[in-house]
Amino acid sequence: MKALKIIFIFIFTQNILAQNNLTKAEAEALPNTIENQFIKIYRLSNSWQEYKMIKRTHFISFQKNILDSIKVIKTDATSKQIKIDEQLKTITSLQTKIDTLKNDLSSSIEKENAFSFLGTTLNKTTYNTILWSVITGLLIGLAFFIYRFNNSNVVTRETKDLLADTELEFEQYKKNAIEKEQKLRRQLQDEINKQRGVS
Repeated sequence: MKALKIIFIFIFTQNILAQNNLTKAEAEALPNTIENQFIKIYRLSNSWQEYKMIKRTHFISFQKNILDSIKVIKTDATSKQIKIDEQLKTITSLQTKIDTLKNDLSSSIEKENAFSFLGTTLNKTTYNTILWSVITGLLIGLAFFIYRFNNSNVVTRETKDLLADTELEFEQYKKNAIEKEQKLRRQLQDEINKQRGVS
């Protein structure tokens, strides 16, 4: 109410200069707004010394118009307040739904990023780390065994080659030994034959 009074007083004081320049006929012809009603009531009032005298009918009409305007403003303000309250309820409801959806989304993301493995719930990152650690360990073990196998294979090949060389040498030695033995037997036989022939 105070705000409306201040507005009316402000409008009234702002229009005093304009009111002095209008005739009564021009004042009557103005549109029926609150601002113009102030001008009309001022122009249609009579002057007595430094006072303005307003007709009772003009005052009652002016008062009725002001009260009607205030009623319209109050009704408009009330309807706008009702709309604001409804919108606040809607906003609160939507905020609650948003919070619920955020919580549901967070739990869904957690469920998606985790799964049960051997009776324990693991995060995908932890599972991937464990899996790749195991795979890396197995690959390192495989590489180690391949290295050891190749190393053993080289040693086995060298040993087989050495064994083959040794067998060749042994065969050669055997052959040489047989030849020596045969040679010695021949010599012995020759000596026996000489001894028999001599005697």
